[in-house]
Amino acid sequence: MSALEIDHLSKAYGNLRALRDLTFDVQAGEIFGFVGSNGAGKTTAMRIMLGVLAADGGQVRWNGRELDLEARRRVGYMPEERGLYPKMKVGEQLRFLAGLHGMTPTDAAAAVDVWTDRLGVGARRGDEVERLSLGNQQRVQLAAALVHGPDVLVLDEPFSGLDPVAVDVMSGVLRERAAAGVPVIFSSHQLDLVERLCDRVGIIRAGQMEALGTIDELRSTDARRWVLDVDADAAVVLARLGEVHGVTVAPAPGRPTAVIVELAADAGPAGDARPTGDAVTAGDAAPTGAVPAAAAEQQVLAVALQLGTVREFSPVRPSLADLFRGVVSADEPAGSGEQPAPGAGVGRGRRGGWGRRSHGRTEVAS
Repeated sequence: MSALEIDHLSKAYGNLRALRDLTFDVQAGEIFGFVGSNGAGKTTAMRIMLGVLAADGGQVRWNGRELDLEARRRVGYMPEERGLYPKMKVGEQLRFLAGLHGMTPTDAAAAVDVWTDRLGVGARRGDEVERLSLGNQQRVQLAAALVHGPDVLVLDEPFSGLDPVAVDVMSGVLRERAAAGVPVIFSSHQLDLVERLCDRVGIIRAGQMEALGTIDELRSTDARRWVLDVDADAAVVLARLGEVHGVTVAPAPGRPTAVIVELAADAGPAGDARPTGDAVTAGDAAPTGAVPAAAAEQQVLAVALQLGTVREFSPVRPSLADLFRGVVSADEPAGSGEQPAPGAGVGRGRRGGWGRRSHGRTEVAS
């Protein structure tokens, strides 16, 4: 199966280490979300994939072979900074760019019509780019990445500046290209969109991949926490559940009738339970020592049912935004991150607890 492989990439700008042994892959038909704080190394990695920058070490491969100049002609690239000629007409510019990728004038003209219509800017083909709104310029930039029918899509912040309708259009295009077998990698700070659209996500900090996996894999956690919503007075719920051995209870932020229940740190494994037939009831005497997780969970539920109708009792799982905050919440090591633009800050973060780094690749902990 065709795959884009990023293998142990390293890059430094003087003492600033922009990439540190960065390794991951994007499979055929996969949409891969590449996220990190400003200056984490995303744009540097993408520029190396395109040959705009040379890596100090490592390799980029496509179909098992190093991505050379000829192979890069089959890549569709959308830079974060718009790379369009502002005084050139939309259609003329796209036909020119298609020709640079080896298309005949006839094929280029047909492709330009298809993609500008598909992206909602067909009526603007005769306008100069600078006359378009920023959102429509972004649509034209995506058309430039798609017009030659690329085998790989590398998109840096493609959703920046788009309204919700344009986001839906672009999301649909990316899904279509992935369904056709094209590997798609894009960076974005719109984490809800990444979570909704991507098959896998990589979180980069200080030039290193800190977490990598599917959304479900990344959201899995060893923390045993539940949200409980009971049709009863919140103060009574907190007081009664506070008597259950082996758990701590706190109000759920923004939800006046719900509480967060967390298993104590000294509780037994999540799979532990009492032997069959040993029922757990709210009136049981508090046992000594560690409380099995399953037993504590059942005690909480039993107490809640006595208090009123249980509207929700479900595990708490972090969102992608929560995971991202966990990575970027602490200081970076000195001399790391991308080469900053004048006045730009370098991203900050620490390694999250949900992944592990192994031989240059970060994988989801089992």
